[in-house]
Amino acid sequence: MSGNAARTAAITAVAGYSSTMPTISGESAPGELFGANVFSRSEMQSRLPKSVYKALIATIERSKPLDPTIADVVASAMKDWAIDKGATHYAHVFYPLTGLTAEKHDSFLEPDGTGGSVAEFAGKTLIQGEPDASSFPNGGLRETFEARGYTAWDVTSPAYILENPNGNTLCIPTAFVSWTGEALDKKTPLLRSQQALAVHAARVLRLFGHTDVDRVVSYAGAEQEYFLIDRNFYFARPDLIAAGRTLFGAPAPKGQEFDDHYFGAIPERVLAFMLEAERELLKLGIPAKTRHNEVAPGQFEIAPVFERANIATDHQQLLMVTLRSVAEKYGMECLLHEKPFAGVNGSGKHVNFSLGNSQQGNLLNPGDTPHENAQFLVFCAAVIRAVHLYGGILRSVVASASNDHRLGANEAPPAIISIFLGEQLSDVFDQIAQGGATASKEKGTLEVGVDTLPALPSDPGDRNRTSPFAFTGNRFEFRAPGSSQSIAGPMVAINTIIAESLDVIATDLEAAVADGVDFNDAVQQVLHDIIAEHGAVVFNGDGYSDEWQTEAAARGLKNLRSTVDALPELDTPEAKALFSKYGVLNERELASRYEVYLEQYELSLLVEARTALEVAQTMVVPAATRYQGELASAASAVRAVGLEPDITLLGRVTSTLGALNVATAALADAIEHESGTSLEAARHSHATLVPAMAAVRAAVDELETIVADDLWPLPTYQEMMFIL
Repeated sequence: MSGNAARTAAITAVAGYSSTMPTISGESAPGELFGANVFSRSEMQSRLPKSVYKALIATIERSKPLDPTIADVVASAMKDWAIDKGATHYAHVFYPLTGLTAEKHDSFLEPDGTGGSVAEFAGKTLIQGEPDASSFPNGGLRETFEARGYTAWDVTSPAYILENPNGNTLCIPTAFVSWTGEALDKKTPLLRSQQALAVHAARVLRLFGHTDVDRVVSYAGAEQEYFLIDRNFYFARPDLIAAGRTLFGAPAPKGQEFDDHYFGAIPERVLAFMLEAERELLKLGIPAKTRHNEVAPGQFEIAPVFERANIATDHQQLLMVTLRSVAEKYGMECLLHEKPFAGVNGSGKHVNFSLGNSQQGNLLNPGDTPHENAQFLVFCAAVIRAVHLYGGILRSVVASASNDHRLGANEAPPAIISIFLGEQLSDVFDQIAQGGATASKEKGTLEVGVDTLPALPSDPGDRNRTSPFAFTGNRFEFRAPGSSQSIAGPMVAINTIIAESLDVIATDLEAAVADGVDFNDAVQQVLHDIIAEHGAVVFNGDGYSDEWQTEAAARGLKNLRSTVDALPELDTPEAKALFSKYGVLNERELASRYEVYLEQYELSLLVEARTALEVAQTMVVPAATRYQGELASAASAVRAVGLEPDITLLGRVTSTLGALNVATAALADAIEHESGTSLEAARHSHATLVPAMAAVRAAVDELETIVADDLWPLPTYQEMMFIL
């Protein structure tokens, strides 16, 4: 196709799609569907001997060491369940440093020596797999020729069935380590950080008099934002295919300025997709709770219920895969890039987190009188201290080329990591700083002024959408993670820095009590010291304002604006000491992640630059040149009859084409540059490729507004965001 033929074909295809929209088969109620494809506790209990089941639950619930003698029994029961579900293969699923999901599939069938076959799945096969480790990023942990890597069964995350029309697969969540035992994945550090958090949270709880302390775990619930566009448009945009975002595109005449999309009526086609996606998620035991239109046209959100952080991380990966696969069935592409369209709201993945256990409940629940809830105040203070000391690390674990388009803009948290506590908690901690808290602001009642409407209870404080780390009633919300990112990195950081704070607090309290200080007095002193030393991180105002940039600098808070500013935080002595002390990442493992993330940043920008150059030279320049020729021919025809043509438009096209040619030449030169270290290469990409691509984009977007529509080759923002 030439000119805008591809665009026209896409629009035609979209217009006729509703008549062929697939429908969901089956009449099962949501309650019957939930966990239908999960090797759940109820399935284990019904299929395993009682002693084996108890041993397995002890590992899952109380982190007891896994008894290897039960592996064969569990593997046999899991295999039988999977075969009953139509599975022919099994896969150890793991999460390498790419941030994506990896899986190696093997058949259950083995030759029986008599010309037939038998389904086999031994305990040793369940516990350990051996995928090739040389083809995954490792940041120097392994040489290219060293291929051996192991997957280790994560018993705390349930196995599940991955359905396909042509056969099902048993999927076993695993950790992924090298032959030397070093972590090559995102799950291993997460499990280690959970363990560190549990140890030091238990110390604090025992100081508060709890003798029966169950394992404390962190919980997470990540709100997933995403865009949907018709796949016909997607395949007509090489930049979306290669880079996940539009490298070019003039603003649509109407964007999000009317605020008419947020929470609006969900388009029929999108709702059909959502219903099927949620159905598939329910079968996988993923508790999808909320769906709605987001701020930008074509943007949507799905939010799950809280789960243990390692399970929530696995489920987040599954959720992204499910959204993409179901969208394809409905002729749409699910875009998870943080900024697929310039000039409109980007997509984040707000990670809500708390910590607690079955005995003491949610340790971040303040109750109605938080000033009297010393235990809550200690855990909340631990978060305040952790975020203040390690804000740079929190910024680094959400750093990526794609998230750079979002952080710091007037749609997402600023790059300055601060905490919003709200009026009630800020007042309580202010009282503590001044000598002791004696009261808490109470909830109120809203009188709406309509007799038929009920009085509404109001919270003792408002919310703050500009804060990157906000307290929201009984949990904190980390708003900085990007929509395409795994939540493993943020949760590893959160678990570890809070574990460190709880360690320090427990040590101080233990020492004070040993010296004869009354425990309540010791708690008040610890709280006072924390808010005095670390209260600078608390900010309840407008994080988007210019004044906050100045004030944050005066408070000593870091403003790490880009990935190349943020990632070096992983290479500091403080980061190395933190992660190694708590057994989360040794120095080699931490260095490997630093190298991998720098390389991923550089490669992402390089792919974008190459794509931008190709699209500009092979699609935009030819279209603009044809239009230039048409205008020149028209001008010549006017002159031929003795009149003077208006060549204003021709001059504008010609000058913009000239600017584009200069910009593409500069971009080509920037692409050819060779750098030294990974950090030098990343800095070069940031300093040269980003502005060079911006210059190319400025010229292309200008041409889009003046080249004849029948010649323009790329689907426009107006088409992609509004035609669904």
